[in-house]
Amino acid sequence: MTTVMLDTCVIIDALQKREPFWKDAENIFIAAAEDKFLGVITAKSLTDVYYLHHRCTHNTEKTKEILKGLLEIFVLSDTASSDCRRALLSEVADFEDAVMMETAGRLKVSCIVTRNVKDYKNSPVPVMSPEQFVAAIKAH
Repeated sequence: MTTVMLDTCVIIDALQKREPFWKDAENIFIAAAEDKFLGVITAKSLTDVYYLHHRCTHNTEKTKEILKGLLEIFVLSDTASSDCRRALLSEVADFEDAVMMETAGRLKVSCIVTRNVKDYKNSPVPVMSPEQFVAAIKAH
């Protein structure tokens, strides 16, 4: 089964129905729930989702329920200290993107799905936009 790492922006797009991105993100969630691929999110993404969602809702219980739902659909992966150390040594300007790339490389995922494709031009792992990934899923 294809293993795909989702960037935080894709998760937030689906949860907050951000226009014009949410429909592709929602389709990715549905495909993951239908086991069309193995979706991976990082523990850091999960904490970022908690922070961003809770900041909007101020509802701890609702936010925790959303995180539980994410963990039913996606595999949660740790970011290792080695990922952070390699990211610091990389030439990628954005540290968070560098950490995501290093984590994805260590996990040997098939691709990273992000709206920020241009920021991942030096990624050792292939990168697709949500739109490209949804099209790839539909083609199979």
